Amino acid sequence: MIRRFFSLTVLLSLTLGVPAGAGQGNMRLDSLFQALHTTNDAAYAESVEEHIWDFWLQHPDPAMVRDMRAGVFSLNGDDYDSALHAFDSAVARDPSYAEGWNKRAAAHYMLGDYRAAMLDLRQALSLEPRHFGALVELGLVYLALGDEKPALRAFDAALRINPHLDRVRAQADAIRYRKTGTEL
Repeated sequence: MIRRFFSLTVLLSLTLGVPAGAGQGNMRLDSLFQALHTTNDAAYAESVEEHIWDFWLQHPDPAMVRDMRAGVFSLNGDDYDSALHAFDSAVARDPSYAEGWNKRAAAHYMLGDYRAAMLDLRQALSLEPRHFGALVELGLVYLALGDEKPALRAFDAALRINPHLDRVRAQADAIRYRKTGTEL
């Protein structure tokens, strides 16, 4: 179930187009994060979230876009070794590109290399601390390692940034329930 949830999260975030642009450094992200945090409209929140992913996926280098698309195609096709190779190229080409690290973490996770996934997610988060997708993925890595306490911290951090992650909230609530033994 966790692996399928992770795959769905990655798939949704990866299938968006990759226009050339400023990526995580784009100043318009601030207003999008504000809107995401304050809206109660689920459809609007979904649209805002898609715009955030669009910005995160942007990169002005056509070779980077090519590597990322190749990696996404491979990841979606369950060819994790090829995806890892493509994302390795992206990270080598631009180590300041948070989404390259995030996507490479996804490939590591799917290959079962949780330590490498965790390192890449931490790098992505150092470059874009508001990356709720990386925080969700970090929580999933901790769950795969059987460590619920830091998984819950990662999920809660993602929810503070994007309170519209209903599946993440359900996962966090399930962890809380297991910890306390009482219904929430």
